[in-house]
Amino acid sequence: MSDAELTATRVEFPVEETLLHVSGLLLEPPRPRFIYVLAHGAGAGMRHPFLEAISDELACDSVATFRYQFPYMEASRRRPDPPHLLEATVRSAVKTVEDRVEDLPIVAGGKSMGGRMTSMAAASEQLPGVRGLVFLGFPLHPPGKPGEERARHLFDIDLPMLFLQGTRDTFARPDLLAPVTQRLGDLASVHYVEGGDHSFKVPKRSGRAESEVLRGLASTISAWGARVLAV
Repeated sequence: MSDAELTATRVEFPVEETLLHVSGLLLEPPRPRFIYVLAHGAGAGMRHPFLEAISDELACDSVATFRYQFPYMEASRRRPDPPHLLEATVRSAVKTVEDRVEDLPIVAGGKSMGGRMTSMAAASEQLPGVRGLVFLGFPLHPPGKPGEERARHLFDIDLPMLFLQGTRDTFARPDLLAPVTQRLGDLASVHYVEGGDHSFKVPKRSGRAESEVLRGLASTISAWGARVLAV
């Protein structure tokens, strides 16, 4: 599937219990098997090259995506919104997808902060229609401040979770993430990118191109979705 054959559709939606509206991009290949509601990280919006590339790769595997903005990014501000507003945006994005794409299984998550806010929203209350969570670099702790406090809410979630992590990710040391996913038991699956950092960039000496890493991430999400959603 070439980029010329598939174009993302811009969608505007309201944020629940506010007067705010934000935008999203729906990329829907022919006969999609499921859709991934994908939130951006703290420092870059839904049009970041990584999110565009992973969405394109997933489309090649017949997985639709819905990328969307948090209010601060929509307003071109640098400082992220308060957690309650970020979580409200997650819930609104999921509802928008559920209303727009009928009978299509939904998974949700995102890159770094976007994935964490999605999981916090899911821990607070059930996300409508969501049957699994996918984290692209879960930010377990700030760089240089190792800990597991940010994972506590994960144990309040009764959904399958897929963690895609680089082994050099300074936001999630593998030796700290492993005990968390082990305690989550059968709900957690982990895919490590050897040598990958928080942005999944690998050293040149690895001999792997960025496109190869992206293909591996997309293939892993696609296979995991097929297994947990039976699609």
